[in-house]
Amino acid sequence: MYLIEPIRNGQYIYDGAVALAIQVHVLNKLNLDEDIIFPYCCKPKVQIGLFQNAEKEINHEYMKGHGITLVRRDTGGGTVFLDEGAVNICLIMNGDSNVYGNFKKFYEPAVNILHDLGVSEVEQTGRNDLVVDGKKVSGAAMTLVNGKIYGGYTLLLDVNYDAMVNVLTPNRKKIESKGIDSVRSRVTGLREYLDEKYRDLSVVDFKDLYLCRLFNCEKLEDIKRYELTEEDWQEIDELLSKKYQNWDWNYGKSPRYNYNRDARLGIGTIEFNLEVEAGRITKAKIYGDFFGKGNVGDIEEKLIGVRVKEEDLLGVLEGIDLGYYFGRVEAQELVDLILS
Repeated sequence: MYLIEPIRNGQYIYDGAVALAIQVHVLNKLNLDEDIIFPYCCKPKVQIGLFQNAEKEINHEYMKGHGITLVRRDTGGGTVFLDEGAVNICLIMNGDSNVYGNFKKFYEPAVNILHDLGVSEVEQTGRNDLVVDGKKVSGAAMTLVNGKIYGGYTLLLDVNYDAMVNVLTPNRKKIESKGIDSVRSRVTGLREYLDEKYRDLSVVDFKDLYLCRLFNCEKLEDIKRYELTEEDWQEIDELLSKKYQNWDWNYGKSPRYNYNRDARLGIGTIEFNLEVEAGRITKAKIYGDFFGKGNVGDIEEKLIGVRVKEEDLLGVLEGIDLGYYFGRVEAQELVDLILS
């Protein structure tokens, strides 16, 4: 396994957009013939899932007033707030069918390491979380690209509760489904659960310790690295300009919709925003924190011109491989949601 870190000209870069651009560049342009790990720490940012509606997930006034940036990733899942108190672990792995979609297996190395560091109660639960004492300390996401698993998770060492509570405006159905009253009651930091000798580590030192345990080595210098070249950085800069630091990618130009339905299903939260004229759909947008491999824009296009009637909607959705776009869901469930 190769280690790649966001280091340029000897300087560590704490920009979450840069870290994301590095991962995508390596995923699409480099073939190292081994698994790759990208650990990073970053300045405060909100990271939203590929299919999420930025306008509904975030308190934009608070974000702007506190210098928090927004980045949209290329994978599904929900919105997360990350800052200097988190270690982010991203991976590119060979397409092992035993790992893809199996978050318990995906998290297994992290759980083992955290157990060794004293966090004895940590466990994988729900769809894609790690929890301690019923509170979330990590969330994961993954997708399949060109036969490779691209995913990652975040380890919350310290939590800035004020920023997290104020910048996120989560879907109420997601909270209600878990019987939780606030974002703050759902998360905690790992620091207080670590063995005493590790509790005073900085986040960077914790990251380095975690990597040494993962690679089973004594010091960071023993880990095999891939050093990004100047040619790599030129392409990474282009990705940043065109995508991860680009307003159109992160926010999009969302039209106003006059028809909105959302729900918490087995695949996660899903939201249909539709404009309807003369009983037919004229515009469609689908958001959510589901994990899908396909671009839901394909489904949005197929909905245009369809009458908002059960038989017509079913006729379209039953002809689509919904599992490819959303995960395991039936056409009838989506139609029932739209018509609810």
